[in-house]
Parts: sequence; C-alpha cells; structure tokens
Amino acid sequence: MNDVQLVEDELLREDKDGAVYLTLNRPDKFNTLSESLLASLQRELDNIASDPAVRCVVIAATGKGFCAGHDLRQMRAHPDHGYYQSLFRSCSGVMQGLVNLPVPVIARVQGMATAAGCQLVASCDLAIAARSATFGVSGINVGLFCSTPAVALSRNINAKRAFDMLVTADFIDADTALDWGLLSGVADDADLDATVAAKVAKILSKSPAAIRFGKAMFHRQRQMSLAEAYELAGEVMADNMMNADAQEGIDAFLEKRKPTWEQPGH
Repeated sequence: MNDVQLVEDELLREDKDGAVYLTLNRPDKFNTLSESLLASLQRELDNIASDPAVRCVVIAATGKGFCAGHDLRQMRAHPDHGYYQSLFRSCSGVMQGLVNLPVPVIARVQGMATAAGCQLVASCDLAIAARSATFGVSGINVGLFCSTPAVALSRNINAKRAFDMLVTADFIDADTALDWGLLSGVADDADLDATVAAKVAKILSKSPAAIRFGKAMFHRQRQMSLAEAYELAGEVMADNMMNADAQEGIDAFLEKRKPTWEQPGH
C-alpha cells in the first residue's frame, strides 16, 4: 500500500509496505539543505525512529542532482557566528539521526552529491548511485573547508583519500566511490530505481527484529575496542536468540521451510 504525503514543499514522504521514502524536493536549487528542509528531515526521522512498523528508509531527491550541500545564499544572508553554529548543529543532528535510526537507511543518488550532500550519502547505511553520479566536498573552492562533511566522509573512505578530496575539491565518479567505500552499489542510470527497489525488498524479506538488533550493534561496536565490541556483540546475539524470530528462523531452517517473521506494528 502506498501513502504519499507532502511533508513540506521541500520534502516528500511515501510509505510503501514497511519502507519509507523521503525525497528532497528543491530541484531548482539542486536540493540544497535549507534550514526548513533540515527541520523537516529531523521531524520525519524522529517520527520514523518511534514507529515500529517502519523497516527501511530510502533517502532520494528530485531533479538532476541529489544534493549540492548547504544553501550558500541563505548562509550569506545571516552573517552571524551563532547562526552558523546552530545551522551546522542542525545538519549534524540529521546526519546522526540517520545513523541512529533503528532500521537501515539507503541513499538513492543521481547526479551530483557535494559538500553536505556527500555527507548525506556517507551518513546512510547503504548508498546506491547511478553510474553517472559524481561526488565531492568542494567547500574549499569558496574558502570553506568541509569540516562537518569530513566527519562522515572519513568514516567511509580512508584518511588520505578523504583528505585529498577535501583539500583539492576534486570530484570522483560513481565507480570510484564504490571502489573507495562511499557507495555500496552502482547501477546503470536506467536501472537505478529497480536496483534500489530490489535492495529494499531483500531487506524487507529478513527478520525485522534481527535487523533492528543488528543495526544498533553494528554502529556501536565500531566506536569500541576489540574486547568491548565482542562483549557487546555477544550480549546482543544472546538477546537476539531469545527473540521469537530467531527461534522461528532456526526451526524453519532445520525443518527446510520458509520462516514466518513477526510483523512489528500489527
């Protein structure tokens, strides 16, 4: 069942069989992250985080480009240090909100993703791009080092490659972004929607409970020492084993049948 909503003029939401599609809708401005768009994204992420029926999120965009970063015209209209602190805090909150969502988030990328737009791609759990897409952190061209995008970028690709992009503003193509670890998949332009839909369908076919256990553990353990990570992972696996889905899944495997997962929110 599809339920398409206009959250704000700048953001669209579609609910489809347990997946939520959030679409940036400023095509004439290459979907730059205005104050209002960031606020709308934050509200939707907060709503999704508390909704047990949501099982996957896709971040998409209208028009020729995915996202050109912050709205520079809006930023220059408010030459105030406190304003800039608040703006970047809001953007960082959205990026962390994507990581902290209990379900997988997929970026569907077409055209250009630059500066905070590249940060948005890097903040998603998975990212699938059209082969013609390009990626960069080009703030240095206007005298602004992309400091907040650097946080997410350097957690996806190695430090020397990330720093090179940050100080040169050189763009990379989709195949390079895949090779470097910024993307999880690349599709021919005509096949992008089908490729994203196939990935969503595969996630929706898995145990909702297991995926929620797994995403929370995956991101937490990356910040831990090896011993702490194994301690956490062991506790999460024990909790997961006590869940009905794990018991059903193992029984189904042993009995050579398809498992029936519990459906949250029903």
